[in-house]
This record gives sequence, C-alpha cells and structure tokens, in this order.
Amino acid sequence: MRKFILFILTSIFTISANAQSDPAPKPPLSDFVGRYVFPEGSVVPDVTVALSGEALTMTSAAGSSNLIELGRDTFTIVEFSGVATFKRGEDKKVNAVHIEAQGYVLDGQKQSGGAWSFTYYLRPNRELLVKK
Repeated sequence: MRKFILFILTSIFTISANAQSDPAPKPPLSDFVGRYVFPEGSVVPDVTVALSGEALTMTSAAGSSNLIELGRDTFTIVEFSGVATFKRGEDKKVNAVHIEAQGYVLDGQKQSGGAWSFTYYLRPNRELLVKK
C-alpha cells in the first residue's frame, strides 16, 4: 500500500512539474507582414498583411479585416469568417499563406521585399506627377 501511495505522489509531482514548463515562444508578428500573391484567376489577386500597433490586418480587393491569432502560424480572418494559415520554408521564414474564407480556398506566395511602388497623380492641368 505504501508503494502504491508513493507511486501516486511521484506521478502527481512529475505531471505538475511538466505542466509548469514554458511553452514554445510565439513568433513576432512582423514575420507575417508582406504581400501574398495568388495564382491568376483567383477571387482576389493578392492580399497585404500589415502590422498596426500590436495587431495584424489583412487587406485585399474584397476589403480588409483584423487577424486574431489562433495558434503559432494560424489566424482568424474576422470580417470574412475565415482562417489564414501561414507556411514557413526550410529557413523558418514565412513564405506562403493558405486562406479558407467564405467557401473559397486560396494559396499565395509571399512576394519578396525591396520592390519600389509608385503612385501617379494627375494635376488639374493634366501634368503627370510621381509620388514615392
């Protein structure tokens, strides 16, 4: 009987000690920021994930939505009742996204950074201006 009680106490102690261990650290939200391009013919051509304060937002031609973290690389797309799962490559960097929202399934690749973007404005007298 003493051995049985000792076994139970040891088991409880071991389980309690393991429950106190730190979970794996969460990746920084900046890992997910970028533009993800979908194959031609998709419902939307691309989505842009941006970091605003401590919250991620996803913007596309269909609209924008906040992202709420579900797991390590999985987020809820609030406005479109969907889920975005970010994929990592062998280098452990985010390089793709898988989205399931409103009956659509989209798989997009992260566009590499460093590209220039320009916005063109026409003055009332029709002169072309370039704004960086």
